Amino acid sequence: MENNWKTKTMILGIAIGAVAGAISAFLMIKKAESEQTTPKLSPGEGVQVGLGVLGLMRLISGLGNE
Repeated sequence: MENNWKTKTMILGIAIGAVAGAISAFLMIKKAESEQTTPKLSPGEGVQVGLGVLGLMRLISGLGNE
């Protein structure tokens, strides 16, 4: 019973991550189709995405601390 909130939090986080990833892939595909190219992610863009994800994780981890 005590770990029930942990399980719910994990499931919710996994679901949100999967939906966010699917939406990101969809948007990337749509952009590539409109430009009639294949989806490409340069190393610089990869770093930007990674830093953005880390910033978002830091923001989420600090939500309950205020």
